[in-house]
Amino acid sequence: MLTQGRSVLLGAGVFAVGARLWLADATPVEPAGPAVRGASLGLFASDPAYDYSDMIDELADRGATDVLVVVPLVQTDVTSHDLALVDGASPSFDTVSRTLEFARRRGLRTGLMPIVRLTERRPDEWRGVLAPAASAEVWFDAYRQQLLPLVELADDRGVAWVGVGSELSSLEGQEAQWRGLVAEVRATTEAQLFYAANWDRVDAVPFWDAVDAVGVSGYFALAPEGTRPTDGALAAAWAGPRRSLQATASREGRPILFAEVGYPSHALAAARPWDHVVDAPADLELQAQLWGAFCDAFSGAEGVAGFYAWNWFGRGGPRDVGYTPRGKPAATTLEGCWGRSTWDLGG
Repeated sequence: MLTQGRSVLLGAGVFAVGARLWLADATPVEPAGPAVRGASLGLFASDPAYDYSDMIDELADRGATDVLVVVPLVQTDVTSHDLALVDGASPSFDTVSRTLEFARRRGLRTGLMPIVRLTERRPDEWRGVLAPAASAEVWFDAYRQQLLPLVELADDRGVAWVGVGSELSSLEGQEAQWRGLVAEVRATTEAQLFYAANWDRVDAVPFWDAVDAVGVSGYFALAPEGTRPTDGALAAAWAGPRRSLQATASREGRPILFAEVGYPSHALAAARPWDHVVDAPADLELQAQLWGAFCDAFSGAEGVAGFYAWNWFGRGGPRDVGYTPRGKPAATTLEGCWGRSTWDLGG
């Protein structure tokens, strides 16, 4: 899925950080039940020291049990291997640590997932088509040097899940590299591990047995362009992907974890849920409807470990056409979805 351009320019709030120090001695609350019922929180602010506490408060207050902290690693283009945390596009280590700790203190089970972003790209280029000019081995060495310190930091903060990669479709065939990387990550953390495959690549990943869950970026098209789906049509559209994912879970002996699933709040979201930059009018009710259909399809589904809603970060509100549910009817739909007891029957 294309993810470039999601950053929102936001400023830091030093006072807000200090105002929450009262939580330092709080006792974390363990979420009820094993299923993941939460949202991703992209650390996408332009200020590397930005305070994400308000967004975490919102998730906790709405009944989410989990938050996946998403950390952008930046490289120049699809051929390069100069991966790094870059000011203006990535958080600082201190911010990652502080965000994970605050979420834990609010009673949220935490996870960490890196994503690769490009500073220079054509419209058809994204992390799914990386083609390192040096070699795959050189790229994986650079990726490992960035990933392992983040995993070590996250392990110190008690994360429950770690994503070893996300939507790196063109590199998924490098099986030996992935198995070696997963082994190093597993030696660094006690967290459960997943890899997030794009929705159309789930059965192409050769190393599912090395991780603990089949991670999926679940941007399945649910309606033809130009149509407004009914609830019944959405239920029918989910039947095929649900059967396919459950078959994968059964074959691989690993549960499905929706590492990403979400809908932009525009009129083409049912047909193009992966596309947040298409020129389409805002449609907040469709976004809420699509979330309701997802929850109906998968809460209680056999072999499903849960989901992280993409993505809580962003200003939100009625004129926003992006993914965030903040200030939109979808936030209320998600609140009801997170509260469903049936999730733990299927995980």
